[in-house]
Amino acid sequence: MTMRLAIIRQRYTPFGGAERFVEGALEALLERNVAITLYTREWPKTRLQLIEPHIVDPFHVGRLWRDWGFARAVTREVGRAKLDLVQSHERVLCCDVYRAGDGVHAVWLEERSRRAGALQRLAMRLSPWHRYVLATERALFSSPWLQAVICNSAMVRDEIRARFAVPDEKLRVVYNAVDAKAFSPALAVHRAPLREKLGIAPEAVVFLLVGSGYERKGVATAIEALAELPPPAHLVVVGRDKHLERYRALAQRLGVGGRVTLAGAQADPKPYFGAADAFVLPTLYDPFPNAALEAMACGLPVVTSTKSGAAELVVPKGAGFACPAGSAPLLAQEMRTLLDADTRARMGANARAAALPLTPDAMTLELVLIYKELLESSVRQQKSDSERKLAAHRKAWAEQVAPRGEPDAPAPAPPAEQAEAPPAATPGDGGKPRD
Repeated sequence: MTMRLAIIRQRYTPFGGAERFVEGALEALLERNVAITLYTREWPKTRLQLIEPHIVDPFHVGRLWRDWGFARAVTREVGRAKLDLVQSHERVLCCDVYRAGDGVHAVWLEERSRRAGALQRLAMRLSPWHRYVLATERALFSSPWLQAVICNSAMVRDEIRARFAVPDEKLRVVYNAVDAKAFSPALAVHRAPLREKLGIAPEAVVFLLVGSGYERKGVATAIEALAELPPPAHLVVVGRDKHLERYRALAQRLGVGGRVTLAGAQADPKPYFGAADAFVLPTLYDPFPNAALEAMACGLPVVTSTKSGAAELVVPKGAGFACPAGSAPLLAQEMRTLLDADTRARMGANARAAALPLTPDAMTLELVLIYKELLESSVRQQKSDSERKLAAHRKAWAEQVAPRGEPDAPAPAPPAEQAEAPPAATPGDGGKPRD
């Protein structure tokens, strides 16, 4: 029997972190006779040719209208479909499985507010979009239809459990995967040529930060920490930001303009991992940054923040350090420790060893087992609902035709067309309305 799985992703990017995370599992499900429909605004080219795209692209202006309009439209479309299981990467109320890849929005706002000015905090409190996301988040985690939440770190799992009282059995931790062949110490072949291209001294200890959105990733904190380290220690930042010149000016003001390279967005960041000695990511809030995992696979020690899901792998495995976000002195202290070559070598080896088990195949298997369990549960629930409705139908028929005065007389069997089970509840919702 073919089972039907729906995936909801408003913007599906084949090379995005969330998409790379699930595509292996989806491919495995396609091979197991599971039909997959993707609900999205736009269908790009992807190697998963057997996925059925379902375009849901209502008109919008601004991010509030964008998210609200998509959620409303996709809920209506899913409600019309015959589905066994619905997984969403967006905060919508029509899903059986939610992948909390963005973590908890309420936590992110709290972390950002701690370091924001009074006007920024007021703007965040009054923002219609933030209020919408917070309300939708609360409704999602209290939804009786939600069967499972896939968390990409124990940090996210614990935040959801503490804030929304979601039962432990619904919270599944599945770490992101990393290709340890593509990201490996062998990338060091790029060390000399890239350093020469960037004008970095061969003997300099290079700290690499990879991530877009410099405020959230803590780029300012990293620059301030570098200013406390002796030359020729160097910081290279790879990633997009609208205010690149603001960070370049900060480096100049702190006297480290020549020791900070803002490389911007790079189509292929792998050479930068190869040219680095250590990885630094003092992020304000990051459920589980793929870049940190890629750095570990390359054998780079990692310094991240305590609000990064990567810290739960880095610290216990002796692969680096974690310190509070926004604290340049503490970050500088940990970075200074990594100026020692022996320390870097030991922690780098530990980082590589910690990343090796997180293979795409291993993560795919975990997802497939979760999907299989939930799909089977959905089918059992539909069968149970159908049998219960049939029993109620037969009882009503017997009471209707039983001869008066002879309560024990056997009732005639219902007509054949009525004796059949009524149609099962729409697969995937167990009889529940998805709108």
